[in-house]
Amino acid sequence: MNELVWEKRQFGHRARLALTPAQIRLIDDQAHAARTMWNCLHDWWTMLPKDRRSLAAADAAIRQARKEIDWLGVLPAQAAQAVLKTYVQAWKNCWDRRADAPNFKARLRTVMSVDIPQGRDLQIKRVHRRWGMVNIPKVGRVRFRWTRDLPVGKLANRENRITGARLAKDGLGWHIAFRVQTLEAKPEPHTGPEIGIDAGVNLPLALSDGNHQDHGRGARLPDGAADRDKWLNPQEKAKLLRLEQRAAHRKSFRKPKEHSSNRRNRTYDQIKQLRARATRRVVDWQHQTTTGIAQQYGTVVVEALTITSMVKSAKGTIEEPGTNVAQKSGLNRSISQEAWGRTVTMLTYKAARHGGTLVKVPAPNTSLRCSACGFLTPGSREGQATFVCKNPDCGWSGNADWNAARNILRLYRIGLVAIPAAGRAVVRRTRGAKPAAAR
Repeated sequence: MNELVWEKRQFGHRARLALTPAQIRLIDDQAHAARTMWNCLHDWWTMLPKDRRSLAAADAAIRQARKEIDWLGVLPAQAAQAVLKTYVQAWKNCWDRRADAPNFKARLRTVMSVDIPQGRDLQIKRVHRRWGMVNIPKVGRVRFRWTRDLPVGKLANRENRITGARLAKDGLGWHIAFRVQTLEAKPEPHTGPEIGIDAGVNLPLALSDGNHQDHGRGARLPDGAADRDKWLNPQEKAKLLRLEQRAAHRKSFRKPKEHSSNRRNRTYDQIKQLRARATRRVVDWQHQTTTGIAQQYGTVVVEALTITSMVKSAKGTIEEPGTNVAQKSGLNRSISQEAWGRTVTMLTYKAARHGGTLVKVPAPNTSLRCSACGFLTPGSREGQATFVCKNPDCGWSGNADWNAARNILRLYRIGLVAIPAAGRAVVRRTRGAKPAAAR
């Protein structure tokens, strides 16, 4: 009998808050104060000489600002310290060439959020089968939807506990994301089969064994245009169209440098609600699908895609205008809606949780090479969903995405031996960044 090996695991759990109008105003004020604190800190940091920048000086400036400015004082002290910690970490990521330099946070383009770094301040308690209570600093006791068991009360100890939380607002309202730390038994190696997965637009996830995963929502309208709202039902789509037309009509009356009207802001809020509802549906489908794949298969093989380069605009410049701009724009929108990167992220940690592994292979020519004979014959890819091998000795035909999934699995099994040098994986890093070993 094998001895159990225990390992720490950290994950997040998101729950929806049930707030009163007064509580919503209090949390909104804290979120605006946190955003303003970031902007003031960035202004202070960039104006000072480098030899005068330090955590102690920044901490003293934040404490003084919270004492002298009333609307900054609504932000709890721990949340203000979290803003400073996040800001310093952003500069460290920039210095290590992992991200761009931090910048000011705009009011309309920034997600409203407040950090609660201390788990002991939450005082979580379950009061009903579907509801729990949590303490939010300077707001009080708040109800939230209880959708999974959390290590609270007698279930909490040194190894299993909630270490903090973060409040975030989207179109559906305020949510709380708990940071959970648990001690779990390390899973045994998954003995399931190997599978190759090709992410597509018409067929979301094509599996090499034919067990394709489709969400039942077409990526294209009958006229060939991209359906930008495919996760909404017809009634919701009609409502969204009316709201967008109403917002555009009200925007036409806005004069330059004039503040937006409350009516137009309310219309934008309704549009955000429908968009957030569609996002919630696609994330739910991705969670269910990736969980099933991780439970069934031991090794998951996907393509190493550079999605940011795939969704670049084809507009071009004035001197050299692009071609098929509208078609490329629709394709980019469809790729963004499928959220391939989020699917791969979910598969990565879920496969590891079940004892499996996820492997990435180079993407070039996986959709153009025949999976039966292995030859790359021009003209075999007849359409978006049709592949017919033009090799006279083969003639295999089938779904193009399924053919690509079989090629992806084949690349993993041959160990990249037959891949030419131009198609092998390349380590990408920011221009000018040094390798990790040279830092």
